Amino acid sequence: MEKQNKKVVIVGGGITGLTAAFYLQKEAEEKELDVEILLIEASNRLGGKIQTVRRDGFIIERGPDSFLIRKKSMDILAKDLGVDDQLVRNATGQAYVLVNDKLHPIPPGSVMGIPTQMGPFFKSDLFSIAGKLRAAGDMVLSRSGIEGDQSLGSFFRRRFGGELVENLIEPLLSGVYSGDIDQMSLEATYPQFYAVEKKHRSLILGMKKTTPKQVPQKNGHGAAKEGAFHSLRNGLETIVEAAERALKPETVLKGVRVERIEQIDNQSVLHLNNGKKVKADAVILTTDHVTTSQLFAPYGLLQELGEIPTTSVATVALAFPADAVVQDMEGTGFLVSRRSDYSITACTWVHRKWPTTTPDGKVLLRAFVGKVGDETIVDLPDEEIEKIVLADLSRIITIKGKPDFSVITRFKEDRPQYRVGHKNRVRTAREELKQKFPNIKLAGASYDGVGLPDCIDQGKAAVEEVLTDLF
Repeated sequence: MEKQNKKVVIVGGGITGLTAAFYLQKEAEEKELDVEILLIEASNRLGGKIQTVRRDGFIIERGPDSFLIRKKSMDILAKDLGVDDQLVRNATGQAYVLVNDKLHPIPPGSVMGIPTQMGPFFKSDLFSIAGKLRAAGDMVLSRSGIEGDQSLGSFFRRRFGGELVENLIEPLLSGVYSGDIDQMSLEATYPQFYAVEKKHRSLILGMKKTTPKQVPQKNGHGAAKEGAFHSLRNGLETIVEAAERALKPETVLKGVRVERIEQIDNQSVLHLNNGKKVKADAVILTTDHVTTSQLFAPYGLLQELGEIPTTSVATVALAFPADAVVQDMEGTGFLVSRRSDYSITACTWVHRKWPTTTPDGKVLLRAFVGKVGDETIVDLPDEEIEKIVLADLSRIITIKGKPDFSVITRFKEDRPQYRVGHKNRVRTAREELKQKFPNIKLAGASYDGVGLPDCIDQGKAAVEEVLTDLF
């Protein structure tokens, strides 16, 4: 009897789905597995939030602009796709926090907002004397003893008081998730801090012990801090383009949406909006949690996923002639304290942080707007958003005239909020699926991490699970 191929369908062509399709194809070829792969993407392009604008010599990212080097999976994917020669490291420079209409340097030795060098911390004018003394109390404070999940805000306020949290920790940690620190899940976002407290009691002392020391470079100028992030010289979309080239043409189906899924015997049947049906022995579902919950609503499944809130954000890239922007301080950008009266939440001086993105004689600024509880700005017309951002920036740096051009990108109801109990909700969803739809795996930014390396890890893990089940 002839052995039949196993069919695996990947739904969603963002970085998670692309990763799954690429590594599934790679594994099948290397191990000579009988696997037919189909990647279904509802839009007419792959890459999801990764979008690069290449214009007039500028490289402008609409979505994510980089990834942490210490999380290796993105670098590995770039190497496997043959584009690792295009990896570039960010230029380092002073970063700031905007508090009370003033840019304050982030104190040296701050690790994700936690001071590990008390000298620079006490010299900083970012905090009051009372705020500094309260934060230093972490070194004598006992462990919390709290078991289970808790909010980031309550965890850090207990250890450091409110001032360090509001002026430094919150702007640094909430930006990745565009979330509210007092609702964000410690377990799902930054569990390493809970582990440090459990092992070392004090976060200050624990982070000091566990943070790798910077190795001095022999350049005649003492130690030079290396950038912690990678991007690609011609933009992050380079990796999307390479992945699409690597996939067999018949593998990718764009502009088609999955409208319904049913389980028949040992297969999942996907009903598409073009009227066709696809039978699959395994499905890797990388769509966002709202779309996913809607697919299973007819069965009363995954409804908790649909209740995970989302928020809306926008990025505003502004290109100027170099002489139009006067910056008195060196640096690569700033974060904005949420207590400040500004619409922007952060701004990157892209021409300094990523020099390869900007032509000589030009300046590129990239501001961010939209946050939990203040998302209406994202709905405004481009002209209004640009006007608001320019007004905010002009309170901080000198800007002469209008930009050469701007690129404004909205991500509507797009950022999943990892609130307290998030991991339990995701665990429950997967258990429900396992009972009724055992062929289907969930992966993507809604579940186990929103960063690019996190999404890649989820795609690869889903491939391993599928191959274990099928073979």
